[in-house]
Amino acid sequence: MATVHLRIGDLVWGKLGRYPPWPGKIVSPPKDLKKPRGKKCHFVKFFGTEDHAWIKVEQLKPYHAHKEEMIKINKGKRFQQAVDAVEDFLKKAKGKEQNSDGKGDSKGKKTPNKPLKILDEDDEDLSALKDPSEKDLADSDPEPSTIERLGAGPGSGFKWESSPASSMEPISKRLKIIEEVTGSTSIQAADSTAINGSITPTDKRIGFLGLGLMGSGIVSNLLKMGHVVTVWNRTAEKCDLFIQEGARLGRTPAEVASMCDITFSCVSDPKAARDLVLGPSGVLQGIRPGKCYVEMSTVDPETITELSQVITSRGGRFLEAPVAGSQQLSNDGMLVILAAGDRTVYEDCSSCFQAMGKTSFFLGEAGNAARMMLILNMVQGSFMATIAEGLTLAQATGQSQQTFLDILCQGQMASTFVDQKCQNILQGNFKPDYYLKHIQKDLRLAISMGDMANHPTPMAAAANEVYKRAKALDQSDNDISAVYRAYIH
Repeated sequence: MATVHLRIGDLVWGKLGRYPPWPGKIVSPPKDLKKPRGKKCHFVKFFGTEDHAWIKVEQLKPYHAHKEEMIKINKGKRFQQAVDAVEDFLKKAKGKEQNSDGKGDSKGKKTPNKPLKILDEDDEDLSALKDPSEKDLADSDPEPSTIERLGAGPGSGFKWESSPASSMEPISKRLKIIEEVTGSTSIQAADSTAINGSITPTDKRIGFLGLGLMGSGIVSNLLKMGHVVTVWNRTAEKCDLFIQEGARLGRTPAEVASMCDITFSCVSDPKAARDLVLGPSGVLQGIRPGKCYVEMSTVDPETITELSQVITSRGGRFLEAPVAGSQQLSNDGMLVILAAGDRTVYEDCSSCFQAMGKTSFFLGEAGNAARMMLILNMVQGSFMATIAEGLTLAQATGQSQQTFLDILCQGQMASTFVDQKCQNILQGNFKPDYYLKHIQKDLRLAISMGDMANHPTPMAAAANEVYKRAKALDQSDNDISAVYRAYIH
């Protein structure tokens, strides 16, 4: 099941014990403070108080997606003061971001650190998270109506459901536009650290089609950053979690395109991308003059050209924006976006790209991003096949595979990618982070692109055959690292 992933710097609603959800921010805990054993949780600083607490991940929800709902439910004076403190915090963060352009960091007086007041679910002193007028929930079981009024019961429509914790990513999410010497544009992380809340979401209505490995993480981050998102997926039940997180449901791709100002698509291959636009109740039927369509699927340049032509023929605006990354990077909002096509659409998507990625490049005319993406995935697929070949050759010659990995990770090829993929292979863990069938598709498309350019791709062709063998061994829906199994059968 897809989840909304949270990390340090995120604004959240945190629920502690029997008390109502309260606005807070996920922060780094003090170095000498140990995380509770057996609990997947984040350390939260509550607004309007001096309190901090470890909050279980299932008791945390994104601030922006549930702001209006929670304000309607909670009417207490202290609660309103806490919400006001959040808004003041966001204004100050936005002001600092605007003033930082071309200016060095100003140095002011340092505020002495105060001892943290850390709450626990069993702490009797939780008065800051309620109003004096409220009944003391710690001393008695409240009536159902009281629970609902505080936003903790079924009447609120706000469900605190379990969701696995994600890695806490401290990297800044404030981005800026940089013109490169090559003429392309990239959105890159600024030097200063900023919270996710400093990103101002566009007021345009966003649509998203396709909630697979990549799409789910992207939508999660769009919602978390406060975007208004309408979702559709071929398998409708995949939409349920995102509806709970504040998304709206579209019945067909055409309906989503007609309802939204910018519609994104992220599906598996060229056929799926074409069918989504040109098929029954497809996107094209919902396109009107000024509507924007952003194709994020990894497809061939010819498919991009065709989709661009049909969208613009209806007065729509078209951008391709395939992403480099994996499911984990998608969940963490750390994708690399390669965009090409209508430059004004690229600019309109700025806050969306900031929410989903760490860097975004504009590469010119439509088709260029598809070409670049296929080249990148060709290299990644060939590299993964070579690493798998090395591991099996080590085993075949009586060498320790773990020692091979240890040596590899101390040399020039050391990377998180190599370490994680090899460790997963040695553990027999092939849970998909990027489907093997998709990397084989990308290799095939890259080889075809090379043929059209009369450019040899012998390494990619060899790797492609290994992936085809892995597919024949029923590895299609496993991770790309399952190419290893093609060498041992």
